[in-house]
Amino acid sequence: MTPAARLSAAIEVIDTIDAQRVPAAKALKEWGTAHRYAGSGDRAAISGLIWDVLRRQSSSAYLMDDDRARARLLGMLKLERGMDIATIAAMCDGSRFAPEPLTEAEAAALTSRSLADAPAHVAGDYPEWLDPYLAKVFGEARAAEAAAMASRAPLDLRVNTLKGKREKVLPRLAHLGASETPWSPLGLRIELSADARNPGIHAEEDFIKGAIEVQDEGSQLAALFSAAKPGEQVIDLCAGAGGKTLALAAMMGGKGRLIATDSDKRQLAPIHERLSRAGVHNCEVRTPRGEADVLSDIKASADLVLIDAPCSGTGTWRRNPDAKWRMRPGALEVRLKDQVEVLDRAAPMVKPGGRIAYITCSVLADENGEQVRAFIARHPEFSVQPPEQTASVLRDKAEDFARAALQSAEGWLMTPRRTGTDGFFVSLLKRQASS
Repeated sequence: MTPAARLSAAIEVIDTIDAQRVPAAKALKEWGTAHRYAGSGDRAAISGLIWDVLRRQSSSAYLMDDDRARARLLGMLKLERGMDIATIAAMCDGSRFAPEPLTEAEAAALTSRSLADAPAHVAGDYPEWLDPYLAKVFGEARAAEAAAMASRAPLDLRVNTLKGKREKVLPRLAHLGASETPWSPLGLRIELSADARNPGIHAEEDFIKGAIEVQDEGSQLAALFSAAKPGEQVIDLCAGAGGKTLALAAMMGGKGRLIATDSDKRQLAPIHERLSRAGVHNCEVRTPRGEADVLSDIKASADLVLIDAPCSGTGTWRRNPDAKWRMRPGALEVRLKDQVEVLDRAAPMVKPGGRIAYITCSVLADENGEQVRAFIARHPEFSVQPPEQTASVLRDKAEDFARAALQSAEGWLMTPRRTGTDGFFVSLLKRQASS
């Protein structure tokens, strides 16, 4: 397919998403099934165009003064892809399979309009109802912070220290353009271009043998900040597919007791194969069964309970731009209640002197600092470990990280704009030791 034909296909899929109100991934899959002639490179390029339109949906419509699929794609080509009007017009020439030529109004918009006077929620490409929530955290910088959360994310990997070392793995992934991550001592990063195909990490020998896992650098740092140590008893209370469980296991060096569970057993399904591939032998997976409490035997004995809390996912918008436009206020209220429940469930499991690592992939204060303050009010035997102590695990990079990330009394907030990671909040809550 020509670049122009790919534009036409992207407009067609966006029209489907709008008309049928279906998730983008579903619409893309159905389009691919109906157009078998499109090669993998074509499908990757069309997917990239559609995800970029979703990332810049509001700002593109504002730029073009038109919210139809074609207009949003044209606006995205200027805002996200940095194309000038001549380049855009050359692809929209009306030839076979190409979009129709630019109208006078479209050409004028691409030439003269900008986001200079756009409201914050438009310039930052997020739902208007979230504006006061983001203003609470970022103030006048909220449009810039949200715009960074709309940018394309790199592919981050974590080296599994049970199987290898970063300096050994890095040369073996040189053909993928891998480099060291800025903060995590375990991370590797592969930058992806706009039309990049999946680099096929799952087929790499290092992945097959368990030496690397896909994990955003922010998630790696969240696990590192928990300071899990060999010989400890560690509970991963919201383990899901096991990304942070694997990181904890490596930090523990195979020594101690690691228990992974989740309220949704479907989320836990992949963890068994991942633990096996990573060479983890000290992790016990407890799958929920009905109403029974699978952690009833854990009472004031855990050194660390890690909570990767259910949250709005606002910090992962650059990886899932479709989700932010489908997010509703009611869903946030549900998540806030879920967070209270999981924090209160964790508290009695922690031994005196032990700790809770509270983590969200959200940038909203309601889910982060406010939840921590409310928890301490309910459980005064806990206090926040000073964030600067938490970040000390980064050693010579700790000071630079402190200047980059957003620090509060409750913990650290990482964002794409500040730290180049997904949006993550991390707070370490320590239980008072027995007198």
